[in-house]
Amino acid sequence: MKQETGQISSKLNSSEGEPGWLQWVQRYFDYMRVVRQASPHTLRAYSVDMGAFLDFLKDFEIVELKDITKFHLRGFLGTLHKQDNKASTLNRKLSCLRSFFRFLVKNELIPKNPMDAISQPKQPKNLPRFLSQDEVERLLAAPDKRTALGSRDRAILELFYATGIRVSELVSTDLKDLEMRGFIRVFGKGRKERMVPIGALALEAVDTYMFFRSQLLAKATKTPAAPEALFLNYKGGRLTARSVRRVVDKYVLEVATRCRISPHGLRHTFATHLLEAGADLRGIQELLGHSSLSTTQRYTHLNIKGLMSAYNLAHPRAGGSGNKSKT
Repeated sequence: MKQETGQISSKLNSSEGEPGWLQWVQRYFDYMRVVRQASPHTLRAYSVDMGAFLDFLKDFEIVELKDITKFHLRGFLGTLHKQDNKASTLNRKLSCLRSFFRFLVKNELIPKNPMDAISQPKQPKNLPRFLSQDEVERLLAAPDKRTALGSRDRAILELFYATGIRVSELVSTDLKDLEMRGFIRVFGKGRKERMVPIGALALEAVDTYMFFRSQLLAKATKTPAAPEALFLNYKGGRLTARSVRRVVDKYVLEVATRCRISPHGLRHTFATHLLEAGADLRGIQELLGHSSLSTTQRYTHLNIKGLMSAYNLAHPRAGGSGNKSKT
């Protein structure tokens, strides 16, 4: 088990005489890491969630997996409510348990998933933050493209806005993923591969950065861990997601936009501006790598006026000025 799930490993090895079913907790995390290829972030979060559940079960004599019932799960959910967890946190913890018991059912260790009797707490639907086109222009112009780090930062911002990729997808991009001119190969959730087009201005920004990239690579005090990485830090190593967030925060503060925006906010901005320009929702879904169209549909709430305007102009019986019959 890797360090992402070290918390679970320590719990399983902390005392003698633990029930044998606990080994399946560790096997579940091996399955999530190797088979499902869950991200380190997901593994860390699930490790905390499962650890809390194991702590709760210590007050009960659970000898076999089938002894865990919906009543234990409801009791655990009750303790989470008392801790004043947000709905999003509750849903994540329950998703972890739902996935764990699904794994047990798949391996025929229990006849049915006890989580089927537990409903997910309703989560408030917050509309994603996004920048206006003027704010985007100011943001993209903020980095000093005459320096190595400035050109790198500009290429990062341009690529975010041009492609809508996730920060995890950006930092894992290698040079070979840009071999097809005008496209970037992206590996999304579950290592699903997709090809996303890159606009001319973003390509220009990447080309400028590539001129400086060798300078960053030369600053490495020892062989970089990933010399094939597209985006490098000032030491010549692969840039991390945390560092990218700091980059975005830096320029957002510099241009004083109306709202704080994250790398994910630039993804929202990309999708919103495409929708405003009349792009097809299915096409946006493919570009973003969403497995479900319902995830993409939330962007329709951001542009109600634009949608109504398009409807009034396009629908033959909407009464818009563009649809008046000629007599």
